[in-house]
Amino acid sequence: MILTGPEIEKQVLLKNIKIEPFNISQLNPNSYNYRIGDYYQCLNDNKPKKIPKKGITLLPNKLYLCSTFEVIGSEKYIVSLIGRSSIGRLGLYVQCHSDLSNLGKEHKWTLELCCVQPILIYPRMIIGQISFWTVKGKIYNLYKGGYTKFDLPHKSKSK
Repeated sequence: MILTGPEIEKQVLLKNIKIEPFNISQLNPNSYNYRIGDYYQCLNDNKPKKIPKKGITLLPNKLYLCSTFEVIGSEKYIVSLIGRSSIGRLGLYVQCHSDLSNLGKEHKWTLELCCVQPILIYPRMIIGQISFWTVKGKIYNLYKGGYTKFDLPHKSKSK
């Protein structure tokens, strides 16, 4: 079952969901709008670069990694993180893979961005939405994987 906007707000206040910083104006009927962080990284880059205030233009046929501005997570609810349809209609695909979290440590998510035409992005612009889902069944252990410790975009550990 998906949580409604008012229930997301309630669970944030009860500390069962972490969205930090939390802004009530970003709350939707059954999701929360998240923002892009201040850094990006292309696959061939050695380290993340700061997104200028005037923005950067993403180019087709490249994969860009960014992070969420917000710290997001829950030990009680599954997080589903996707792009916004208004952004998709501009030709920018956000988080095409790994859109479903494990229960566990909250963190800044690394986002996968790919576009079909040049598109300008800005730091801290609203780029996607998260929803929260209840779980059914016994929880054996919480996720404590390696990607939860990064605040900046992080390349894959797979070879």
